[in-house]
Amino acid sequence: MYFTLLYFYLSFAVSSPLYSCQLQGQFHLNGMHKAGDVVLGGLFQAHLFSLFPDLSFTSEPQQPSCHGFDVLGFRWAQSMAFAIDEINRNSYLLPNVTLGYSLYDNCANLGIGFSAALYLVSGQEEQFILDKTCIGTPPVLAIVGDSSSTSSIAISSVLGLYRVPMVSYFATCSCLSNRQKFPSFFRTIPSDAFQVRAMIHILNRFGWTWAGLLISDDDYGLHAARSFQTDFIQSGEGCLAYIEVLPRDSDQAELRRIVDVMKESTARVVIVFSSQSYMINFMEEVVRQNVTGLQWMTSESWTAATMLLNPHLMPYLAGTLGIAIRRGEIPGLRKFLQQIRPDHHNNSSYENSMVNQFWEYTFQCRFAPPPAGVDAGGALCTGQEDLENSETEFLDISNLRPEYNVYKAVYALAYALDDMLQCEPGRGPFSGHSCGNLKGLEPWQLLYYLEKVNFTTSFGDQVSFDEDGDPLPIYDIMNLLPLPDGRPRLQNVGEVKRTAKGEELTIDEDKIFWNFESKKPPRSVCSESCPPGTRMARKKGEPVCCFDCIPCSEGKISNETGWYSVLNEAVCRYMINMYLKTVPFFIDSMECSSCPEDFWSSPQRDHCIPKKTEFLSYNEPLGICLTVISLLGTCICAVVLSIFIHHRGTPIVRANNSELSFQILLSLKLCFLCSLLFIGRPRRWTCQLRHAAFGISFVLCISCILVKTMVVLAVFKASKPGGGASLKWFGVLQQRGTVMVLTSIQAAICIAWLVSASPSPHKNTQYHNDKIVYECAVGSTIGFAVLLGYIGLLAILSFLIAFIARNLPDSFNEAKFITFSMLIFCAVWVAFIPAYISSPGKYADAVEVFAILASSFGLLVALFGPKCYIILLRPERNTKKAIMGRGTES
Repeated sequence: MYFTLLYFYLSFAVSSPLYSCQLQGQFHLNGMHKAGDVVLGGLFQAHLFSLFPDLSFTSEPQQPSCHGFDVLGFRWAQSMAFAIDEINRNSYLLPNVTLGYSLYDNCANLGIGFSAALYLVSGQEEQFILDKTCIGTPPVLAIVGDSSSTSSIAISSVLGLYRVPMVSYFATCSCLSNRQKFPSFFRTIPSDAFQVRAMIHILNRFGWTWAGLLISDDDYGLHAARSFQTDFIQSGEGCLAYIEVLPRDSDQAELRRIVDVMKESTARVVIVFSSQSYMINFMEEVVRQNVTGLQWMTSESWTAATMLLNPHLMPYLAGTLGIAIRRGEIPGLRKFLQQIRPDHHNNSSYENSMVNQFWEYTFQCRFAPPPAGVDAGGALCTGQEDLENSETEFLDISNLRPEYNVYKAVYALAYALDDMLQCEPGRGPFSGHSCGNLKGLEPWQLLYYLEKVNFTTSFGDQVSFDEDGDPLPIYDIMNLLPLPDGRPRLQNVGEVKRTAKGEELTIDEDKIFWNFESKKPPRSVCSESCPPGTRMARKKGEPVCCFDCIPCSEGKISNETGWYSVLNEAVCRYMINMYLKTVPFFIDSMECSSCPEDFWSSPQRDHCIPKKTEFLSYNEPLGICLTVISLLGTCICAVVLSIFIHHRGTPIVRANNSELSFQILLSLKLCFLCSLLFIGRPRRWTCQLRHAAFGISFVLCISCILVKTMVVLAVFKASKPGGGASLKWFGVLQQRGTVMVLTSIQAAICIAWLVSASPSPHKNTQYHNDKIVYECAVGSTIGFAVLLGYIGLLAILSFLIAFIARNLPDSFNEAKFITFSMLIFCAVWVAFIPAYISSPGKYADAVEVFAILASSFGLLVALFGPKCYIILLRPERNTKKAIMGRGTES
């Protein structure tokens, strides 16, 4: 028996040549059992709630106890017992095979239901022995249940691993249609996906486009709500005023809040996806606040609840329209129910306790001794009490809905098993054309036939399953009608079903009771005229019939002329003509129109105004500061140049080629001046010139520094014995030529860039919608990168050579200043790249100007600061001896 793979319920041990399995523990589950050749399991809600003992684990935990007997749930279980009894009496269906059942009470609790399911598939024997072939009929072949979507999801997730068929009669969550997650799950009730579409058909029928939605806080409510919203969007015919999740417990504050939301909303239609347990406390709050004048629409779970038929709630719920499970007729069921009698031999056992508990609940008596966990009170039960004279709805079979689904589920399994047993050997669908048989029956074999089952009930309904395990969908539409004596009654006013032509709604409006003074369907819509400066906005996920008046978005306006705008009339006319094709009634509503490209909306969003322009201007503080600094740097260069010219005969100026020093000063002057091209409104010539001037100026400066550094290194080598030959390569002409060649390369790069993809002025509206940012588009990012890369290459090369020569004797210590200047230069431009990329608009130009000025000042100070200091403040050190390091004065 492969179900022993459920390791947390079975342990394995090997003894002699046989395999022995022992259950790790047993659960005290209320149930009903009947032996048979093939046993079907069942999970039903015979109690409304359960209580768990203290789990301190200082002693063995006690079993949970179930309370609040549910007569309807018990009748569902009896419907399965009746169906199996009827099949056993049928000589045409499963002849020579006796079906049995093991039915358990889930007590409306996931843990108990899950335990019961695993108890069913693992067997109830405390210890059993298998032969080596593991051949035999499993404890149960399939399970009918569970009633809860949440429980069905959990149980089917495990049973699906072992391909054990599970046919639910009440779990409607659309998520259970996922064959990848639940491969062995089937159901005889339509999924919420169809129920949602059925509700939308009713909403559309009465023109209700404005409704509220109440859902339970479980898989049933949450998945149904998700399907409702999705399908409602696709229908394009309605809007949700609110979506509220009903609390699991009696949270009075939350219930009051939800009822307050309903009272404040203008929606007159309330849609409910919830079970009875969630609605009891909620309806008490509705009654307490006297909320009337609402049209309720309920899902099948609440429509089937007994609390709906409470005379106390009729002033509030009368006229409710509800989706209901298809009603059916089961001949012979009432007689079968009348014959139920308690089991005197097992009244202290949990195995067959459900009937005894029903008996105690119905007749308010008790058995001696009472079953553990059951409240005892009243007289002793004799077992001969008369059900006919009892005040119970147990025998009322006039409205069989979940019972009919249970009935169909049992018959579906029976027909599938019958088809499997009628298989002819050698022509079967399994490996080697084999067939299934009772001796080696496998649940997965039954799945093959269950997917193909197709039969018609005695009531005339066809039963089959689609590829997702769902049945042919059909729902009844019910209306809550108050009778003259005040008693409520649910009447059938129509049906909705899926046919070959699609989904069809049939409803008799004349039969519907409307709980309003007009005795007509209520009007539930939402639409208010929007004032100037606002627009009608479709709510996300909702159709066009319901909208909010929200301010026009930036750049758009609306005024008394509606769609027409004085500034953009042609565009508006085109929009109207296009929109009329799909939404003809929108012509009477105002819509925001876009302002022209160079205009923006006013703060009131009722007219357009010219957009502000933005660029790095000479008139703003930032532009003024950068201009002043640029001119200051230019003046300083001019002053330093004049100082050097005036002292051109001194040793410190003449040392190491004074011509290169003059060229560096001139190039730095150009660097300071080229930064001015980045300030002011971009024009075509400034965009083309700014980067070219910047690139060539800096290359001229860096190439002079590179040559100067190389000369320093060459002079040092020439001072050593045999090193004089190296100076011939660094004469004045060679120095000039090197500078010209290096600068010409940058000039060629600039020319190629300007010819192929020239920078040009660009009006950028991406940074700010309400501003026009004037900037220079670089044209070619590659050209700009090559320009910067070439400067960087020369700077790094200069830095490396100067770094090598930094420790030369003091007579050649200018290499130290070059190293420091190149370090400053490289640091500035390495920081420039990320700052430039992340800076929007005019700030990108400001960052580039700052980088130019910072690196230029760095070169100026590092290279010429020490020399000017000696020339102006320490003239005694401006001698040849001091320069050569042989007579340095303090």
